[in-house]
Amino acid sequence: MKLGLHISDFTWDGGPVALRGTLGDIAVRAEHAGYDRVSVMDHLWQIAHLGPPEHEMLEAYTTLGFLAAKTERVKLLTVVTAVVYRDPGLLAKAVTTLDILSGGRAMLGIGAAWNEEESRGLGLFFPSTAERFERLEEALQICLQMWSDDEGPFEGTHYRLARTLNSPQSLSRPHPPILIGGAGERKTLRMVAQYADACNIFDTPELAHKLEVLREHCERLGRDYDQIEKTAQLRFDLGPNGERVDQTIEHLHELAGLGIEVAHGGLADVSKPGTLELMGERVIPAVADL
Repeated sequence: MKLGLHISDFTWDGGPVALRGTLGDIAVRAEHAGYDRVSVMDHLWQIAHLGPPEHEMLEAYTTLGFLAAKTERVKLLTVVTAVVYRDPGLLAKAVTTLDILSGGRAMLGIGAAWNEEESRGLGLFFPSTAERFERLEEALQICLQMWSDDEGPFEGTHYRLARTLNSPQSLSRPHPPILIGGAGERKTLRMVAQYADACNIFDTPELAHKLEVLREHCERLGRDYDQIEKTAQLRFDLGPNGERVDQTIEHLHELAGLGIEVAHGGLADVSKPGTLELMGERVIPAVADL
């Protein structure tokens, strides 16, 4: 099992002046600890269960470009991009740019979007749920076309591109891995089976059932279920003095037993000295062979 660090809270000691240094330090320490990937949210305001909207939040792809320059090995992605925040041609170009400038370490994390409050607040496009899912599927098709040898037009219901030219092409071939976030049984997991290289499902009691639904979609579509990387989204809390390390390792064993290959999530007190190092010393080695 591999671990991914999700950075979703930028409200740290020192405020905005210190944010750049703290963020870079966290990314470097996570890489040294043995994390496989680092992600950020694609939000512009803080989300409710982490803090008030006024808390600090950085734009995702600018942040990932900064992290690309600070690291050498970890994969970089959003968990996950709101499909309606960027037109697909621009999104494919942004991920391609990240892939090239990171030396082939970009992933496209994408989903149907949900935060209407921040969208309305900043004047962003936010159509109905049904339309967002339609746009998600077309965006996936456009990204895959732009990462192929086909630079012809794309004619969809919502998007029309006259020429899907993408130069230079991504270093990751055939394309940067695509991760779809969400666990909707009828649409999201079907799109995972049809288009994605990885899923990202919240760590809930329904996780095993959601994976079985994904398997069923794969069978209907003729997709090899084992080709899809299974990632679970959770939150790590080792305790103020590491008293929950063993409990964390035990739970990761449980997730591995369900077939989860990447446990991806935030880490309590991530900016505190020693927290990432404890993950690297105790947790990451304990699950590496699962």
